[in-house]
Amino acid sequence: MGSGGREHALAWQLAQSPSCDKLYAAPGNPGIELHAECLPVAADDLDGLMTLVRVHAITFVVVGPEAPLVAGLADRLREAGVAVFGPGAAAAQLEGSKGFTKDLCARAGIPTAAYVRCTSADEAQAALDGFDIPVVIKADGLASGKGVIIAETREAAAAAIDDMFAGAFGGAGAEVVIEECLTGEEASFFALSDGTDVIAFGSAQDHKRVGEGDTGPNTGGMGAYSPAPVLTPALEAEVMDRIVRPTVTALAADGTPYVGVLFAGLMLTADGPKLIEYNCRFGDPECQVLMMRLKGDFAGLLHAAATGSLAGAEPPHFAADYALTVVMAANGYPGTPEKGGTIRRIADAEKGGVRVFHAGTARQDGAIVAAGGRVLSVTATGKSVTEAQAAAYAALDRIDFPTGFCRRDVGWREVAREAR
Repeated sequence: MGSGGREHALAWQLAQSPSCDKLYAAPGNPGIELHAECLPVAADDLDGLMTLVRVHAITFVVVGPEAPLVAGLADRLREAGVAVFGPGAAAAQLEGSKGFTKDLCARAGIPTAAYVRCTSADEAQAALDGFDIPVVIKADGLASGKGVIIAETREAAAAAIDDMFAGAFGGAGAEVVIEECLTGEEASFFALSDGTDVIAFGSAQDHKRVGEGDTGPNTGGMGAYSPAPVLTPALEAEVMDRIVRPTVTALAADGTPYVGVLFAGLMLTADGPKLIEYNCRFGDPECQVLMMRLKGDFAGLLHAAATGSLAGAEPPHFAADYALTVVMAANGYPGTPEKGGTIRRIADAEKGGVRVFHAGTARQDGAIVAAGGRVLSVTATGKSVTEAQAAAYAALDRIDFPTGFCRRDVGWREVAREAR
């Protein structure tokens, strides 16, 4: 369920799974059409999705985006006796409410930034005095990856608070979380949970800022690579022991077991890994690079998580190669994107193992056009990040998308380290 680049990557992997007999996507996109039968039901139309599942006698559902999970889609599916990969609404609050996650971390002793939760602008402005600058201001609810402001001055922090409570991020800003600004390098870590057992599922590094050198406003993600070498095996073990497992244990103890993927956004500080935030779905574009490296029966693995049998499942296996993806976005993103621009020569880019995952595309008069902010994820592999980067940009340059743009430095930190 879903229509973005993440869902295209999931559909591409699921379609290759020996345990998958028939794959549907709702609503899908022009890229997903190559791997699944697309059905015109929106991912936020919960009643329509339940009808679709019943009419097509679907036995297993993989939910791509976060909004239907927060809205309780997985609960409704489970009540109907349908296996589903994705947490119920209560556990999905890990992403649906940043304050919920911070409170859970405080109870469970999970390392994270110091914070306060505020329900009014006056309360938040007063709480600012307890934080050093820079400071992080977050809209509590879902804001499509854009409700986080790193304020470099007290004036910018005050303005961000006023904007959020004034509705800049809709209902997501009805409550605001103010956080200590952690320093270090960011990394993404993934784990699968069946509510009791939890297993690691790879790492990646995302590029959130819209401009080269990590400048400009935050976006949903302009590129990523996997694995993240900064997350060493020792650090991954520490993340599992101090962050991921305690989270799963705490949710189970609360009577809201977590079933699905846990995506931990981490800051690798001088004091060790600390949790920045959780997502309750595969990241976008992190999913694209994970799926490029994954081997084996993906559908079978997710079904094991959905049915409480993860302990007996074949563990995930990833190729040793690196994967790197570059997002092509429509001009104007992350503000108001320019939609309708024609995209040509996608097939020319898909050579030498390169995959172009559709994110915000549509068909119009027989052509593929931009229909969202992030439009394509051009994804390649290589023996190093440098090699994967070169292959991704060579492929991207074969695409004709005049009203689109991309960052030209995805993977820059690791490329610099490899050059030493």
